[in-house]
Parts: sequence; structure tokens; C-alpha cells
Amino acid sequence: MKKAKKRKLYFRMLKRMMRMKYKQPRFIFLGEELDKSSIVLSNHEGTDAPMALEIYYDAPMRMWGAHEMNSGLVKMYKYQSRVYYREKKHWNLHLARLFCLIASPLTNIFYSGFDLISTYKDTRLRKTLNESIESIKQGDNIIIFPEDSTKGYLSELEGFHAGFVLLAQRCLKEGIDVPIFVSYYRKSDNTYIFDKPVLFSELIKNGENKKEVADKLRLRCNELGKMQFEEEKKEGEA
Repeated sequence: MKKAKKRKLYFRMLKRMMRMKYKQPRFIFLGEELDKSSIVLSNHEGTDAPMALEIYYDAPMRMWGAHEMNSGLVKMYKYQSRVYYREKKHWNLHLARLFCLIASPLTNIFYSGFDLISTYKDTRLRKTLNESIESIKQGDNIIIFPEDSTKGYLSELEGFHAGFVLLAQRCLKEGIDVPIFVSYYRKSDNTYIFDKPVLFSELIKNGENKKEVADKLRLRCNELGKMQFEEEKKEGEA
């Protein structure tokens, strides 16, 4: 039986309110559905992909997120105004700063319930990996958005950061051959597509290095985003 997320009451109430902004996506699984103890890779698509999973898919999960989004209001404000809205979404810097005076306090309240695993670009990444492995052992799915968003959030992903490969390698050393799901959230028709899971040992059986693994899964992510599916028939249709 699929376990539910472990979230506090106030956060569950907030998520119900957020359904007015984020509509329920159509989830399509090319293989089995998410259960527990896997790594899930996804494009980011701004806040839409994370929110779609958090609000509408009830499986045990923890997401990787930039540590600035998990380190209090001041760091969050600086990250949102300078990096997220300015660099990734290409807003005017002054507009981003003004907007974040309102947005960051609200985001801080919301993100405090997300139970994020903070990510780092230095030696503190070891902390990220350790916390992730413990969560996998407890049955959580680890959700990672590895796309290189230097140019913003693109429909055709140009790069995958390989931090997830390091996590899978560490898991394998501890006797956990973690299944990896590649997924793609397509905003245009509000569809979330999940590929069949593949064990990490299968991805490296021919000696592939972490860059080769990351690029192979990036290409598959792009393929998922181009797939078309028949619309589900509405009740009463022949």
C-alpha cells in the first residue's frame, strides 16, 4: 500500500488553498507508479512541477532544493530576487526585488512545510547525500530537479547536473540498488509523464560515468516531453 507524505496540518491546509492556483495535472505512468524508496528526476518548469507533485501526488517524498530556499527569510529573499526571478525567469531586477518583498515572506511560510533537503555547491553536498540516503531507507522518494537552468527553464533541457548520480552511487555502496524514475511535466497541457523505473546498476552496467548517465537521462526526459497521449474519455462518451 502506498504511504502518504508526512506533512504538518497547517501545511496540508495551505496546499488545499493552493489548488485554486495549481490545477490537478494528468499523471501518466509508462510503467509502475511511484511507491517508495526511489529517485525521481524531473524538469522544473518554474514552480509548476514541484507544486503539481506536492499538492496532487500522495506518495512519501522529499525534494531537493537550493539551501537558500531552506535557510530563513533573508537568504530566501536574496535568492528569489537575484537568482530565481532575475537569472532564471529573466525579470527586471528592480521589479524582482519589489515583488519579493511580498512574495518571499509568503514563500517562506509555505516552504517551511515542504520538508526540503537542502542542496549545496560545495563540500556540504555530503550532508545532502547523507540526509537523502536516510530518507530513502525510511521509504521516501527523493525528488530531484537536475536541469541546468542557466538560461532559464526551457522546454528542451540542455543539461542535467549529476548530483543524483552521486546519490545513487552512495546508495549502491550501502547495498541499495535504487530505482530511478525519469519524468517530465508539460505545462502546455498540464500533463506529468513518468517513465518506467530503471535500477541504477542497469544504468552503469557498461561502465558509464556520471556525466554519461546524466546526459542519457536528460535525453530521455526530453523524449517524454514530446510524447502525445489520447485524451481520456469523459463520462458518458462512447
